[in-house]
This record gives sequence, C-alpha cells and structure tokens, in this order.
Amino acid sequence: MKLYILKENHECSAVRKGKITKTAVVNIRSSTTVPETTFKGKLKNKKKPSNMDDRVERIKNKITAYPDFPKPGILFRDIFSVLQTPPVFHDLMAVLEEKVKSVCPDVDIIMGLDSRGFLFGAPLALSLNKPFVPVRKRGKLPGELKQVSYTLEYGTDVFEAQASSIKQGQKVVIIDDLLATGGSMKAASELVKEMGGVVALCLVCIELADLKGRDKLKDPCESIVKY
Repeated sequence: MKLYILKENHECSAVRKGKITKTAVVNIRSSTTVPETTFKGKLKNKKKPSNMDDRVERIKNKITAYPDFPKPGILFRDIFSVLQTPPVFHDLMAVLEEKVKSVCPDVDIIMGLDSRGFLFGAPLALSLNKPFVPVRKRGKLPGELKQVSYTLEYGTDVFEAQASSIKQGQKVVIIDDLLATGGSMKAASELVKEMGGVVALCLVCIELADLKGRDKLKDPCESIVKY
C-alpha cells in the first residue's frame, strides 16, 4: 500500500488497485489525525445542504409567479401559495424567527406593514412573546397617531401607527412580505425613528434584488428568498 499526499489541506489517501480504500485528514501542524473513514469506489466530497438551505429551497419552490400582473411587464411573486401549504408555511415562520433571534435577540417590538406584513408579523410576535405593532395606510387607525408620507410610482401615500405603541429606545423589527423598490420599508423605518424607536432589522420574505430596494435602507436588512 502506498501513501500519497493529495493536496495542501492535509488530506491523505491510501490507494490500492485504483480504488481509494482509506482516507484520513491530517493536521500536520498539530500532528493530530481525524478518525479514518473507509470508502468503496470513488471518493465523493459533496457538501450536504444545511437544514436552513433545505427549508429556504422548499419555500422558494412554493412561491408562484404570475406574468403581467398587476400590469404588463411585471412578474408578480405570490407568497399566498406558501400559506396554502402548512408545512412550508411552518418552515417560513421558523426561518423568520431564527433570523430575528440571530440578528436581534433582545428585540422589543415586531412591526408589520399593511397588509401582508400582518400575516407574518403577528404570529412571529406571538412566538417571540413580543408586542405586535401594525402600520396602516392613512385613515385606518384610531387614536393619536404618528405618520410618515412616502413616494409611489404615481403620487404619494401615508403610513400611520398609534403613537403609544413604541416607547423611546425600543428595538423594532419591521416585517413585510416583499422588498422591491424599497419605498414602503424606508418609510416604515423613518416612522419607527420618528416614534423614538430603533430599527434593529428590516425583514422580508421575498427580495427582488434587481430593483435595489436594499440600497435605500440605512438599517440592517435580511430576506429569506431572493430573485
């Protein structure tokens, strides 16, 4: 039996009759050897996807695309098809929760944007045992309000939140279904700051990366699926 040093990463293989029969990974500097593994046939060194990758792939496969909606030239990515498949919806909520715990484990508030952000923000807040704050279009909320205006493709719109829902210095995670041009997420971030809060994370299920909405945001941003 002959022993060959295959490459600098200290992987050694014992070769007999054209077959790899034993492989050991040796750390030359520390002179330690990882326990050997026996193979029959060719050595396959494929990295197994992580659990996170598996779930994201299932989520992405369930998102439906509709061309020319709501107008010609637009490819609409529909998250509702994920909600119609409970195991995949569970995957999505689990990944969202892990993102929040990773980036901002001491979050104080989960804020959801009108209206699809409510679908994910409310159950996420409940799972984290944190308050949920809805951001709505103008005229939909009672009481004393804070508001911010933002620009749409044709005109402007206004986001509002109840003034007492965020206290000074509280850390807020803003969640929505989609990040496209970034106008609504940017407006929500400004609203949080106007209310005295700190934007800890902007979190979306789907990001349309070509539209560069992330470039408009000054705060940390995470997405689950990118196109």
